[in-house]
Amino acid sequence: MLRPNVDLDLKVAVVAPNGNFVSYCGMWFDKEAGYAVIEPVATDPQYRKMGLGKAAVLEGIRRVGEKGAKTALVGSSQQFYYSIGLRPYASSTLWRKK
Repeated sequence: MLRPNVDLDLKVAVVAPNGNFVSYCGMWFDKEAGYAVIEPVATDPQYRKMGLGKAAVLEGIRRVGEKGAKTALVGSSQQFYYSIGLRPYASSTLWRKK
């Protein structure tokens, strides 16, 4: 966790009443580029469909916004991101040499 662009204040963990971590959102922010990356996001299967992942992601976005991020990127097309209001604005094609 001691790397460029790592800011532990941007890591959001949701804790259950029993003290277990049940959801997590990591955020990376590149101040020079002005954008953030939402990654990784995870929720314990027993705690899904409760809005905890959404809360963690939106809190992470709020925090990077306070630091100056104008854009938050996510490298996934999972339905979860659509369900919390995120939408794609670009796509790409990966090329490889055979």
